[in-house]
Amino acid sequence: MVSTEYPPMQGGVGRYSKKLVDALRDQGVEVLVICNEDGAGDLKGISPSNKNNSLILLRLVREIKPDLIHVQYEHGLYGIHLNPLNSGKTGTNIEHFYEECEVPIVTTFHSAYTFKQWLKLVVPLRSKKLGSVETCLRIAYDYWTHLLNYRSFSLLNRTKIGPKRAGIVFSKYLARLIPGSHLIYHGAEPAVNPPMDKSDARSMFSLPADTKIALATGFMTATKGWDIIRKMKLPEGWKIVINTSRNHYNIEKSKPQLENRDIINLNKGFLAEKELSALFYSADALILPYKVSSGSGVMYDGLAHSLPFISSNIEFFKEFSELGLGISTNRNASEFSKDLVRLDLNYPKYKEAVSKFSKLLTWKEVAIKHIDLYKSIIGTPHSTLLRKNIVL
Repeated sequence: MVSTEYPPMQGGVGRYSKKLVDALRDQGVEVLVICNEDGAGDLKGISPSNKNNSLILLRLVREIKPDLIHVQYEHGLYGIHLNPLNSGKTGTNIEHFYEECEVPIVTTFHSAYTFKQWLKLVVPLRSKKLGSVETCLRIAYDYWTHLLNYRSFSLLNRTKIGPKRAGIVFSKYLARLIPGSHLIYHGAEPAVNPPMDKSDARSMFSLPADTKIALATGFMTATKGWDIIRKMKLPEGWKIVINTSRNHYNIEKSKPQLENRDIINLNKGFLAEKELSALFYSADALILPYKVSSGSGVMYDGLAHSLPFISSNIEFFKEFSELGLGISTNRNASEFSKDLVRLDLNYPKYKEAVSKFSKLLTWKEVAIKHIDLYKSIIGTPHSTLLRKNIVL
């Protein structure tokens, strides 16, 4: 299992990888993890800044002789470089590994974008005064490199599917952007089981017991879109609870103004699994006003805790709102406020749909689907892939 990010490093890709590895091992698959020096994997040495990642991986493949390699592919975690002059030279520091490796590779794609979403990844730098010449030039440069490199970025995903190469995505939306990929939902289960009583969960965070809570939580980035939350006029009897943290590699200094009498900012930073589970149990719904998203571990975690959502109407969230799991709406405070009322009025319907869907997200279910795909790409669909077989 290849992932530069791995616990105790803080980050969504690392957290997902660890839970998948644990679930695969529970099913009897022998898994070796290679990650960054700061992660608790079995093997170390790769990082976003290491230009020798490909050589390291190829050497390990020769030495270990795994049956399969599974890469958790988030471009930035492998040093993505958008060439401003020649899009043909855009790539990451593991492209050579893909070209040379003869062992079957499964790739989980954590990011893919429509052209519109791709351009929204360009955000102003917060470390400089907006409007300064340096900032304007930097934004112009970022727009240019994104305009030039959209196709080459997309090809980095698409070229990883073919003979002895399989791809995994978390939604039908991503499957359309990466043709030939396999849909396996992002796993999610409560870390606290049986379910925690809501009043007990709220007491852990000193939250009010006599109100409904919409939760906004996750890593703080400019694309989360939390700027609209402070402008929302909440229906009577509702509060918004916010908790933010930063992941291991994040260098953004995004600090949206969140002053609002209906907002409770916990300021607890990164939460351990059981604390995070308790926070989800304390809530009644999720608020997801993202500007850009290829996927959302927060949404999946919320669904696992039976929480419906209000989200911006970008393609990823629309797919799940169409399943009756929440409401996707225009990304402005007025629309979010109106649809929180609508969610409240129809809450039992959404709650029932979410509870049914959450059964598809168990890590055992996710691991079994991975193993079936592993067997098919190895070419021996009836082999056990247990104990004697190694996934790197």
